[in-house]
Amino acid sequence: MNGSRIAAVGHYQPAKVLTNEDLAGLVDTSDEWITSRVGIRTRHIAGPDEPVDELAAHAAAKALAAAGLAPGDIDLVLVATSTAVDRSPNMAARVAARLGIPSPAAMDVNVVCAGFTHALATADHAVRAGASMRALVIGADKMSDVTDWSDRTTCVLVGDGAGAAVVEAADEPGIGPVLWGSVPEMGHAVRIEGTPARFAQEGQSVYRWATTQLPPIARKACERAGLAPEDLAGVVLHQANLRIIEPLAEKIGAVNAVVARDVAESGNTSAASIPLAFSKLVEQGSISSGDPVLLFGFGGNLSYAGQVVRCP
Repeated sequence: MNGSRIAAVGHYQPAKVLTNEDLAGLVDTSDEWITSRVGIRTRHIAGPDEPVDELAAHAAAKALAAAGLAPGDIDLVLVATSTAVDRSPNMAARVAARLGIPSPAAMDVNVVCAGFTHALATADHAVRAGASMRALVIGADKMSDVTDWSDRTTCVLVGDGAGAAVVEAADEPGIGPVLWGSVPEMGHAVRIEGTPARFAQEGQSVYRWATTQLPPIARKACERAGLAPEDLAGVVLHQANLRIIEPLAEKIGAVNAVVARDVAESGNTSAASIPLAFSKLVEQGSISSGDPVLLFGFGGNLSYAGQVVRCP
């Protein structure tokens, strides 16, 4: 085998929907204030009895079913998350136990909003090296657990959910070379820290960095896949907010691509945002099997990672 590919995807969101009108009853805000600044209308919120690994397991089970695989076919589980409550057992081990995966390598990846694309690259590398034949790659976060619901600058942004992909060995590579990196000296711009842990960010700094520094990096990820931006059929950026997604997508130059805007109904779900939005585009038929799609994560740590993948 010369590479790996995404065989199937799946996603899951909790049933509870929190609208902008609901938030207006909690903090000094309004639907107009939220939509004009971040483009978010609704978000899904998990209950106290819905931990991160449950969200992840639901999405992973859907991806497995879509791929026509059984739990025993998986030998590697990677969960990208930054909202795990406990240090051990990790989310990957808990998901494996929930799904009945017998003896996988099980690791969590904490790169916050860029976690899924980092985990996807790690699975691709493991398959290419022969260390894995089939991997489950999951992005799952319960941002409501780390949110100050009295802070209108952050509570209007967040949502909970999970997305998953089955990655398997392939004759023809369906996952392009990753381009990843970070800006450590600006890592404080997006934080989940303290006791209890709380999400905070320097919104203007993140906006300037994302809209000015990331477009050439995203274009270079396309180059590594041997494609020009105009060759892309889809672009799935981290669903931070529409004021970042829309100018960033325009500056990348993917003029023929469907651009994911799931943030409007799901909010910022951190590591879940890319696989969640990608899975919805596949489910809706907005992109077709074999289409080249740019996945590009960015945010916490001021880390970024992107690769072009072929739609399952």
